[in-house]
Amino acid sequence: MYPIADMLIMIRNAQNANKERLLVPFSKTKFEIARILKEAGFVDDIERKKKKVQKTEQNFVEIKISKNKQPHLISGIKLISKPSRRVYTKKVEIKPVMSGHGLSIVSTSKGIMSGEEACKQNLGGELIAEVW
Repeated sequence: MYPIADMLIMIRNAQNANKERLLVPFSKTKFEIARILKEAGFVDDIERKKKKVQKTEQNFVEIKISKNKQPHLISGIKLISKPSRRVYTKKVEIKPVMSGHGLSIVSTSKGIMSGEEACKQNLGGELIAEVW
């Protein structure tokens, strides 16, 4: 059970099924990863929502899926760091994904950011995933 991997795979599957939106249980980490995907153009919009589930209100992240944007559909995901095996990287070891067509997601001491952003700020950290 790895919630970040579940969210990334849910987004990819929703894009393949031509869904308009997706609801994912809220966490700060998931919201930040969704924000990075929005900035890269993999999703259209994100929003934090509350929904009533069995007499209790729960928080969700609503992700609006990009439609018919072939260059920005998620075609592949590589989970680098997992709960059983954490992978840390230095700034100089962060490489472009798919010759610059992809995105790496890094958890740094200053928050979760893309690999490109981490290089600009001279930060390393836990390499979470690569998306292309």
